Amino acid sequence: MIQQISDSELEIMRIVWGNPEKVTLFPYIMDGLAARGKPCQKNTLIVLLSRLINKGFLSAKKIGRRNEYTPLVSETEYQTAQTKCFLNKIYEGNVKGLVSNLISGDLLEDAEYEELKKLLEKGQDKP
Repeated sequence: MIQQISDSELEIMRIVWGNPEKVTLFPYIMDGLAARGKPCQKNTLIVLLSRLINKGFLSAKKIGRRNEYTPLVSETEYQTAQTKCFLNKIYEGNVKGLVSNLISGDLLEDAEYEELKKLLEKGQDKP
């Protein structure tokens, strides 16, 4: 079971997940947070990274005086786990209820509705 993470931790993970390199360095994360308009103090970032390591989201490898951070959980894995959690908590596992609410609540743009419709039709064709 993948743990839930705080909004601040999620911002860090989005930067790590978005990094085209296999490993992410501390300055890259600091710069990424600043670019997102969410600058962070060095010590605060160290604490948040430690939490992510303890929760099993990141591994850290010390190379000289710097740490290299590698994601242990993919963005898709986290999204899937959080979607399942949300679905169970709010809709008691009823996917139809979620989709119905998206449609009847006018929460989908026309293009999103058509894309969702195609995905559902494609899924029906599976043996």
